[in-house]
Amino acid sequence: MEEFRHSYSRLCKESGAEPQETVLQQLQELPRGRLDLATQSLTVDTCRALGKLLQKEALLTELILSDCMLSEEGATLLLQGLCAHTVVRFLDLKGNNLQAAGAEALGQLLRQNKSIQSLTLEWNNLGTWEDAFATFCGALAGNGTLRQLDLRNNQISHKGAEELALALTCNASLQQLDLRWNSIGLLGGRALVNSLPRNRTLWRLELAGNNVPGDILRAVEQAMDHNQERQTTSRENQARTHVLSKEVKHLREEKSRQFLDLMETIDKQRKEMARSSRASAACVGQLQEALNERHSIINALKAKLQMAEAALALSEQKAQGLGELLATAEQEQQSLAQRQAKEHRMEQQEAAERESKLLRDLSAANEKNLLLRNQVDELERKVRAQQEQLFLARQELSNTTAELKMRANQAEERLELEKKRSRQSLEDLEQLRAKEVEHMTRHLEESERAMQERVQRLEALRLSLEERQHLAHLEEKLRLQAQARDEAQSACLQQRQTVAEAQARASQLGLQVEGLRRRLEELQQELSNKDQEKVAEVTRVRVELREQNGRLQAELTAQEALKEKVAALERRLKVIAGDHREALLDRESENASLREKLRLKEAEIARIREEEAQRAGFLQNAVLAYVQGSPLRAISPQK
Repeated sequence: MEEFRHSYSRLCKESGAEPQETVLQQLQELPRGRLDLATQSLTVDTCRALGKLLQKEALLTELILSDCMLSEEGATLLLQGLCAHTVVRFLDLKGNNLQAAGAEALGQLLRQNKSIQSLTLEWNNLGTWEDAFATFCGALAGNGTLRQLDLRNNQISHKGAEELALALTCNASLQQLDLRWNSIGLLGGRALVNSLPRNRTLWRLELAGNNVPGDILRAVEQAMDHNQERQTTSRENQARTHVLSKEVKHLREEKSRQFLDLMETIDKQRKEMARSSRASAACVGQLQEALNERHSIINALKAKLQMAEAALALSEQKAQGLGELLATAEQEQQSLAQRQAKEHRMEQQEAAERESKLLRDLSAANEKNLLLRNQVDELERKVRAQQEQLFLARQELSNTTAELKMRANQAEERLELEKKRSRQSLEDLEQLRAKEVEHMTRHLEESERAMQERVQRLEALRLSLEERQHLAHLEEKLRLQAQARDEAQSACLQQRQTVAEAQARASQLGLQVEGLRRRLEELQQELSNKDQEKVAEVTRVRVELREQNGRLQAELTAQEALKEKVAALERRLKVIAGDHREALLDRESENASLREKLRLKEAEIARIREEEAQRAGFLQNAVLAYVQGSPLRAISPQK
């Protein structure tokens, strides 16, 4: 605050005046955020310097200028400096004899300053000048930050009270107004009473020492009690709304976290399935390589057989030539022919044995290929079963979401958010399902192309070995695979129809929610109309009270009925809050059951993965053992 003192001294010297020692002493002992200049006689130069400082000083929250004997010019300069101040909350101008100029400056302050919440104007003369006080009241009507106003001992007449009443009908922030020890009288009291039904924020109004009749004071007290009860109810409703919004936010975050966990689990499962499919593809590739190797061995044996047949034809030609040349050596020729025939029979027998052995190996390979194909089909069926289980889990999740929406239709904002979110989740699930269907379709097409290639190679092998029966068997298998593919496509169509039905149900639920929301708006409108009718009825009854004293008992009865209605509404609010808590508890129990189901599904999926991994390992070991122990592999190095 030393800088504040230097600035004050500098501004006083610039204006040609000496700074006041008492003010300097108070600035030296200035506590944080509080400037107390009470009972200090401030000159105009001091007020001018302080006004300029207050335009820049942003640390003061309390300014006390009570009993400072401010002149009209000094008060105007100080208040002009406070117009641009955005931090001060408390202003005390008690006992400064403020009159017309001070009232106008205060009006300008209330119009421009948006931070003052408490204003003390006790022991002034603001009500003496009616026009200036009307300006002050007009500024008060447009102010939205002032909470407490003290106007005690300001010589306010009934006209000033009427101006204050007009200001109270427009002001929506003032909570406490002290008008004690003025000259309001009967007319001013009536004007204030008539303005109170249109003011819902003022809960404390002091009118003692104003020659106001007792019935008006009781009416004011009753209106203040009503406003205080309304504000208490409003604060309780705001607190409940805040608590409910926190709970809704917590539930929304919990649900989004569960959905993200579920999506991560699905991604992990998809990755595991892709890994297993790649492992199966690698095993099939190894088997294809082994089949190609055996095919090359068979081709080599065919080449050897052709070479043997060519050698046999050459030997026959040589035998014929020797028969013509060596007619005399018929016995040797016969023995040679017999020996050659024996060798030929042995070679044919060996060729037949080799051919039968190759056929047996080929049949064994075909059987193993069929076994592998059956295992692949079984794996595909298991994958489809897992997808169906996943779809059931998603369906259960969507059903749970729908039930939660039906239970949450009392909160309009929560309903709309849940509805948007459910629509988004349905779209995401539809996209995910479409991706999975596309993936499975592409996988089936690739499997079909691979099987067609295998069938073509087997058909070529059967044509070379003249086995037409196996071709028919393979055609039957192809027909079964096509039938299975058609069944898978029909299942996909059924799933799409199911999703479309779910979307239709969601749209119907949305229409129902819109209808309920419109019904809620109509009820709220009816409630507001009832409130307006109640206010009009209370006003009419008050007029009749002033005209006829005989209706007092009927009015008291009506007020008791209204109080009973308010009590019934409060009980209903309590019942609604209890139902909401029960719904939240049910929601938590359902979430716990869903988490338990999800955990069981994950355990089952992990068990299925382990079984598939074991089966794949067994299959790979069997294939490797078969490839390593095959006799054809022992023959191939001799080539």
